[in-house]
Amino acid sequence: MLFNTDSKSLELPNTETAIPDRAELISVTSAHFVSGHTIVEPVPDNLEKSVFGLGCFWGAERLFWELDGVYSTAVGYAGGITANPTYEDVCTGLTGHTEVVLVYFDPAVICYQQLLAAFWESHNPTQGMRQGNDKGTQYRSAIYVVNDTQLKESQQSKKAYQVALDDIKYSFITTEIKNLEQFFYAEDYHQQYLAKNPRGYCGLAGTGVIYKLSAAND
Repeated sequence: MLFNTDSKSLELPNTETAIPDRAELISVTSAHFVSGHTIVEPVPDNLEKSVFGLGCFWGAERLFWELDGVYSTAVGYAGGITANPTYEDVCTGLTGHTEVVLVYFDPAVICYQQLLAAFWESHNPTQGMRQGNDKGTQYRSAIYVVNDTQLKESQQSKKAYQVALDDIKYSFITTEIKNLEQFFYAEDYHQQYLAKNPRGYCGLAGTGVIYKLSAAND
């Protein structure tokens, strides 16, 4: 992806060093390019939402929209300081945001634990401020939760997956888990990027370690 340089800072900014807020929200097309479902609220009442960061959001979004029970997905920025950031802002490393996927899902078809399984198995959560060859704070692993149940399940899943990683000598998980403060939509051309550009870049690469749902609930 753009702005991916070895010289970029791998340290998160603070309120004094972060890029100032932008006044205007990024406008996006409301219909999902693949399913046609809305990617902005209001959504059907039976749906829940979750937010995950696992490196470059192009491939990460496709991972989730292909799961049965996922109603729609969108890419954006979360976890940082600057309001209404652009992609160029985020790539400087001075907004504090990471690239994330917003997932609207039907819990009667797919549970949150299954989303966590897809998350853990599809990237390397031990790499800190990078994912594969993509280096920068915007590529850090993250789970942003919207309620206490998601927080508990996410924390338990992290512990369970760490045990599995320990068995093959991986280092400690660096995934950031915290409450979602705000999700900022990325620009339209990023939304469902790999559906619009089938040969586009996808940096997803897991560790090969399986996430066992039963272990997370023990």
